[in-house]
Amino acid sequence: MEMFNINSEHGIAAAFEAERLSKKYNKDCLDAKDLVEIMGIGMNNVRQLMSSDSFPTIEVGNRKVVSAIAFAYWSLQAQEPYV
Repeated sequence: MEMFNINSEHGIAAAFEAERLSKKYNKDCLDAKDLVEIMGIGMNNVRQLMSSDSFPTIEVGNRKVVSAIAFAYWSLQAQEPYV
């Protein structure tokens, strides 16, 4: 994943969303259970997403997590319409 530019429109929105998620879940990294709740999809789909190369996961031991800022930025990029 390309690093985000905090000065870009997406970067600013991602920073605010990451702060909201961090406060709501009381942590800076989200796990599969959190993503099920946030995205409203099933655990199998979240696991598949977290295994894809386009999703910004971090491996911590045997667990995969995603930082709140990386998830927020990825989510905003994923919502952009194709041109």
